[in-house]
Order: sequence, then structure tokens, then C-alpha cells
Amino acid sequence: MRVDKLLANLGYGSRKEVKQLLKSGQVKINGAVVKDAKEHVDPNKDSVTLHGEVIEYKEFIYLMMNKPPGVLSATEDNRSETVIDLLEIEDQVYEPFPVGRLDKDTEGLLLITNDGKLAHRLLSPKKHVPKTYFAVIDGEVTEEDVRAFQEGVTLDDGYSTKPGELVILKSGIRSDIELTITEGKFHQVKRMFEAVGKKVVYLKRITMGPLELDETLELGEYRELTEEEIQILKDYEVK
Repeated sequence: MRVDKLLANLGYGSRKEVKQLLKSGQVKINGAVVKDAKEHVDPNKDSVTLHGEVIEYKEFIYLMMNKPPGVLSATEDNRSETVIDLLEIEDQVYEPFPVGRLDKDTEGLLLITNDGKLAHRLLSPKKHVPKTYFAVIDGEVTEEDVRAFQEGVTLDDGYSTKPGELVILKSGIRSDIELTITEGKFHQVKRMFEAVGKKVVYLKRITMGPLELDETLELGEYRELTEEEIQILKDYEVK
């Protein structure tokens, strides 16, 4: 990789600005000053410093966000704030994207990465990666609903869902539930409850495959995945 591309990709300026940095003699590769923007560097082997500080290079970035309501699960939008807008600039330079979507008014676990291969594995319909949601339902959720979800329900467009695992946490005029599904149809959780005559009034995703939402994250906050979490995701195979 060219050294100017490396520095630009890591957010140290535009290509033009990076070339000025190089000309100033502030960039070193393995201790030697480098001024040629075309100089090649292996970021996994070579030590690159700027102003005497070692530059940490990573090819991929893996972030867990507790998505707040009112924010789009998209990379950009002309009218609404997106989850990428919530990232610090040093994370945005990796050009990450949300893995799957959460509805604008839905909260909770959202994986953001630039690892396309991993994202494809987690999103592939053939993989049936389970996702668990906590929801508050307007209406009493019953064991009849549990059985209906186990068999799959028919949505408003005639689509029959795959079986879902519905757990009643609290039943009443308003019910608290957890629902695990292996699909990601548009507004699926809301439409599944509409199919049994009930309405979702609050929705939060708490797991995606082996990844669990870090409950210490406030709405809108995010953190990098740990090495262990990344490895678990990469090794994950749906049973």
C-alpha cells in the first residue's frame, strides 16, 4: 500500500495534505524518514510513525452500537441522521456500514463494520442467523400467540414466516416479551404481532447470533468489539 493512501485512509488528511506531511519529514517507516508519497508500506509488518507517534493500522473495524430511536440504519441520508453520523471521525474513515437494519424507531444492538465477508455471512438468508428482540406489546400476549409464532404466522402481504420463539415475560393490558426470529423481513416483528391482532409499542434488539448487546452502552453509544467477540463472530455457525 502506498504510504500516502495509508495515511489518508486513516484520516490524517486528504491526499494533498498527506503529501505536505511527507514533505515536512514528519513521517518515518521503520525509523527512516520518507518523503515520497509513492513509497510502499506493509502496514502489518512495517512501523510507521507520524510526529514520532506510531500509527496503528487495522484493515477492519468492528463496532457495537446501542442504536437510538430516530436514527436511520444507513450510511448516508439527505434528510435524517444515520448511525454513521454518530461515529467519531477516526472510525468513519474506515467507511463502515451497518450489518442489517433496525427500523428508525427501533433501539438496540447494531453491528457496524467494513468487513463485507462477515456481514454477508450474518445477513445471508441461507444462514438463518437468530436475532432476539425485547418488545412491549399493546394487548395481552397469550400461549395461543406462542403456539402461532412457533408455527409461523401469515403477514399482511401473504408471506408465511419461519417459526419464531416467543417468550412471555409479563402478560397484561401491556405485555413484555422476547421474540427470536431467523429472518429480517421489513418491519417483521411489528407485522407478526399485527397478524395476531396486537401492536408493538416498543422494540429493542438484544442479540444477533452470538453477539449480545452491552447493556452498559447508553443509547447512541458504541464501542469496538473485543478480540474474543470478533473471533466468536467469525467462528459462528448456525446450529
